[in-house]
Amino acid sequence: MANPNSSANLLERLFKLSENRTDFKTEVLAGFTTFLTMCYIIIVNPDILSLTGMDFGAVFVATCLAAAIGCFVMGLIANYPIALAPGMGLNAYFTFSVCLGMGVNWQVALAAVFVSGLIFISISLFKIREAIVNAIPMSLKFAIGGGIGLFLALVGLQKSGIVVYKEATIVGLGDITQPSVLLVLLGFFMIVIMHHFKIKGAIIISILAITIIATLTGLSEFKGVVGDVPSLAPTFMQMDFAGLFTYSMIGVIFVFFLVDLFDSTGTLVGVSHRAGLLKDGKLPRLKKALFADSTAIVAGAALGTSSTTPYIESSAGVAAGGRTGLTAVVVGVLFLLCLFLAPLAQSVPSFATAPALLFIGVLMVQGITNIDWEDITEAVPAFLTIVFMPFSYSIADGIAMGFISYAVIKLCTGKAKTVPYMVWIIAVLWVIKFMYFGG
Repeated sequence: MANPNSSANLLERLFKLSENRTDFKTEVLAGFTTFLTMCYIIIVNPDILSLTGMDFGAVFVATCLAAAIGCFVMGLIANYPIALAPGMGLNAYFTFSVCLGMGVNWQVALAAVFVSGLIFISISLFKIREAIVNAIPMSLKFAIGGGIGLFLALVGLQKSGIVVYKEATIVGLGDITQPSVLLVLLGFFMIVIMHHFKIKGAIIISILAITIIATLTGLSEFKGVVGDVPSLAPTFMQMDFAGLFTYSMIGVIFVFFLVDLFDSTGTLVGVSHRAGLLKDGKLPRLKKALFADSTAIVAGAALGTSSTTPYIESSAGVAAGGRTGLTAVVVGVLFLLCLFLAPLAQSVPSFATAPALLFIGVLMVQGITNIDWEDITEAVPAFLTIVFMPFSYSIADGIAMGFISYAVIKLCTGKAKTVPYMVWIIAVLWVIKFMYFGG
């Protein structure tokens, strides 16, 4: 006869529930909470990546599987309540900067993501990753997040038709009386109001609500809710490494590496701090957590999606009591169950995801308040980082201008000794890239 306590004992051994002052019920609830706040990605990610020519259904499956793999590794190996999925910002860079902006085939872009993941794995085995993060000035870290937020907002405004191209002014206000535009505005304010009242799943609720309204008014076609899992074949192992060995693609790999470096490390530390998991200001088992992140990037690229990264939305699960990797495992299981919701995902019109991009932009830009705006040598590089991303329509160019200007301004104001050596290296690499290979 099976021991009724065997399952409980297994969970205790795997996740140390008692040691972390939590229990099975609390962890499951936390997992559901985190999932509701981030499951919008199963709709938004395929919507963005499909603009490159990638098959929507295959990317949908790759998104669910990459998220599940990342959550399982984080939960079972690192034992942290932190969920992972293909990252916003990184998917925008993949689509709009690399594929559409540089004319790179998505197969080559996936290879770049794969290589960046391998680099992550190699440096995560040592303390190189931590050294790089610690060497980057805080003003540039916050500025990169803020710039990506504005970039996502611009993408959302364009997708919705609120902002359009105008020959005289480059950009201008579109026809805001169009039904789709009005639905975007409605969706955005729905998210804001629900977020204010701390309603879980505000973004996904808004997407589904706008989809229902669009279907009822004939603006989109409803294809069902549950159906067969789409084929992964169109994107699985479709990476093109032969087209990767060019100087411009080396720069692409570098940006994938740099953006995910800040995003993932910052999220790991931030969520762990909220959960009270830091010991003397440091994160125990950091190497295992970084390994989970790196593994998810490599697996995601092989499956057919842009970089997978820890989600700041995990803090919602932490607020609900999540303290162990069981929370992340629950999120992973829920992502697997979403594989059968492909018809629903394909029923969502493009403009229904625009409010999500706008709101995520709001959340990401909040970090710029932590920049020391009183110190002009910190403020100007941060400002250039932020504005160059949307105005040049390139996350990479924004990062480049930030590092170059930081080094130059500090040098010319007699503060060269305060600049970490890593900043000099990155700035010089970008200068060489612009001089010999252009923008």
